Amino acid sequence: MSPGVDALLEQARAGVRRLTPHQTVEAVRTGALLIDTRTERQRQEQGELPGAIVVDRTVLEWRLDPASAWRIPEATGYDLRIVLACRHGYSSSLAVASLRALGLHRATDMIGGVQAWLAAGLPMSDRPADVRY
Repeated sequence: MSPGVDALLEQARAGVRRLTPHQTVEAVRTGALLIDTRTERQRQEQGELPGAIVVDRTVLEWRLDPASAWRIPEATGYDLRIVLACRHGYSSSLAVASLRALGLHRATDMIGGVQAWLAAGLPMSDRPADVRY
């Protein structure tokens, strides 16, 4: 019998210092890479995160692995501080576990996702999204 998705989520979050929306703002200010994994529809509904690079979840590992031929230019090393954001903070936690398994040991995510960002009263961007395919 499967332990279930809640157990998988708990395992993915074990040992990860997840960030609040305000801590995420500070992390980005000090050089962390903010990666938005939300779908286009979710971004249309909630808005765009300021300073975020949008990477589809289906290609996330290839874009952020510094050894990948398909990495984004910002994926400069395994010590890179990366903060993932999704709609509610669940799928981002699972994605962080995958990035950590690749060796990106400083990868984390934002507690509560963009929903928590909005609830905290933080601003959204009025600029077009920086989408990387």
